[in-house]
Amino acid sequence: MANPAKRPPEATRSGLSQRRQSAQVEGGAAYRAKRNELLQIAGEVFKDKGYEAATLNDIAARFGTDRAAIYYYFASKQELFQEVFQATAKKVLDDNLAEATRIAGLDIDAHQKLHRLIELQITSYEANYPYVYVYIQEDMGKVAFQTTSWAKEMFRKTRRFEQIVTDVITSGVREGTFRDDLSVPLVVKALFGMVNWTHRWLKPGDRKFTAQQAIDTFSALLFDGLHRTSE
Repeated sequence: MANPAKRPPEATRSGLSQRRQSAQVEGGAAYRAKRNELLQIAGEVFKDKGYEAATLNDIAARFGTDRAAIYYYFASKQELFQEVFQATAKKVLDDNLAEATRIAGLDIDAHQKLHRLIELQITSYEANYPYVYVYIQEDMGKVAFQTTSWAKEMFRKTRRFEQIVTDVITSGVREGTFRDDLSVPLVVKALFGMVNWTHRWLKPGDRKFTAQQAIDTFSALLFDGLHRTSE
């Protein structure tokens, strides 16, 4: 049985590489449109199967072509994966980080800030489906290019976003809005666990659940547990 991950021979790869480079410069709108369509389909396949399990054959089949045609657009599965997320996920994370920083600096209480942060995450995930969800669901530490500058930057910004949420909850404890008998790091893990797990079931256009329902339900669950009750 042929290895589904097997790449074309060296001479073929060289020819495809030259064609790909020429097409990227001279291909025009039609080439870019097909390339963008391939990126969208690849994102869906990576979401369904995960990076490690997904093959170029899987992507090609859903794209309606054979694996060899994929090399006309991308040199490898790794390059395709990075391209899917490098621009989109980075922009989403940059935008979310900037908005989270703005929210954290508003003159409102911690409850309002935290609700806006939950809303920010879920609405941005839905608006950028499936790209951000694949980034979330992948164990990025196991992805082959984890040592690249892009991966390191994504990790750093993700940690920064988590720190903003941690600081908001901590300030809520200090101001007396939130309980002081709960571990803030555990509350943060619970929050991100709820929000990030939506990649398993929340899909734009799904009639079963909406992003707004998720925002309202998660906020109610979290705040009912966090709010300080009168003695």
